[in-house]
Amino acid sequence: MKITIVGAGYVGLVSSACFAELGNHVVCVERDGARVAQLHEGIVPIHEPGLPELIARNLAAGRLAFTTDLAQGVRHAQLLFIAVGTPMAQDGSADLSQVLEVARAVGRHLSRFLVVANKSTVPVGTAQQVHSAIAHELAARRLARVPAFAVASNPEFLKEGAAVEDFMRPDRVVIGVPPGSAGTRAESLLRRAYAPFNRNHERMVVMDVKSAELTKYAANTLLATKISFMNDMAALADALGADIEQVRRGIGSDRRIGYDFIYAGLGYGGSCFPKDVAAICHTARAAGERLRVVEAVQAVNAGQPARFAERVLRHFGGSLEGRTIALWGLTFKPGTDDVREAPSRAIVRALVAAGAQVQAHDPLVHSLDQLMPDEPAAQRVRLEPHVRFCADPLAAARGADALVIATEWKIYRSPDLPALRRALRAPVVFDGRNLFDPQDMARAGFIYQGVGRGQER
Repeated sequence: MKITIVGAGYVGLVSSACFAELGNHVVCVERDGARVAQLHEGIVPIHEPGLPELIARNLAAGRLAFTTDLAQGVRHAQLLFIAVGTPMAQDGSADLSQVLEVARAVGRHLSRFLVVANKSTVPVGTAQQVHSAIAHELAARRLARVPAFAVASNPEFLKEGAAVEDFMRPDRVVIGVPPGSAGTRAESLLRRAYAPFNRNHERMVVMDVKSAELTKYAANTLLATKISFMNDMAALADALGADIEQVRRGIGSDRRIGYDFIYAGLGYGGSCFPKDVAAICHTARAAGERLRVVEAVQAVNAGQPARFAERVLRHFGGSLEGRTIALWGLTFKPGTDDVREAPSRAIVRALVAAGAQVQAHDPLVHSLDQLMPDEPAAQRVRLEPHVRFCADPLAAARGADALVIATEWKIYRSPDLPALRRALRAPVVFDGRNLFDPQDMARAGFIYQGVGRGQER
């Protein structure tokens, strides 16, 4: 098939490479010319295991091309996927300006039947806005014969760090199609595009467009809810002297609950959960409803990094003046270089505000510019003298009064404990990801605090 994907960000690049790997001819349109030039040179601007190899192989095979020319992309496509960013606006809503800009451009260049599918995460009703934007541009052209088109919803369910695997082995493929003959044609083309995934069993879940749009938000919000629920339970476990890790194993063995997303820790971050939870709350308010459970999910998550930083301060009597704190892990989760809404950012700010010097290590983040790219320059200048980036975990620990673990990278999971104890000025570990067993750490001579391990009081 001839497929165009607009947007060479995380979702667009993964989708482009994977569709090309399945034998399709894919054009990926990106307005950033520098990024297009990088991609043609084999430089992939995001960290995603397996993605550089896929892109290189399909570029060489001629199945994948990158361009800044959206008109070319529209002419090429039988299916056009919109995969541009939908960042969170100040009021919590999703900013659809890039999506609608693409829609208007499609309308300016459309000449034959085309299926336009929203792969970006968008609020309910966006497909109708996209349809209206395309139709408006077509009307402005005063064509003798107006080409037909259909706008569908095809939300992505990709985990950063495992996105290629998720795309190639999906749990389900959700598509929402409009009623009528255009919707029937859209479903047929989308089924054809995803046919390779249905050879073992049917993975297509077909529904109306609004339901498909809501499905994406409902899925992410439910996963976020599990995380905040466990962090609420972890606070109670600390107060009661229980161990949330034992609780996790006890409830996770129930098949109705399962083990996924029930780890207590510093809360969720990244590009999806924070903005999607905010967007669904905004959508509900606009519809005259309140999502009281989801609002509580937000509140718990927002407070989790500060709660953990407060634990560090409490250990040192409320001040970190003259103290050095080692920090392992800066990305919002392992396997990615994404720092958007990473809990480590709030922890760094809190530690520095309390007077600490921070010695940080992360496998992929090596500077404040990487850690806080969206912060005002003045904020980074204020932090710069107080944050040092180290080449390896032990170097970060050397001479520190305590170690804080903020991301569960594999490199941190089996440290040389005697060497770590020698490196630290004091054998104090605050484990924000519950990587270690408290009893093992005590036997190794550490003062150890995890999240919900019954140690806060």
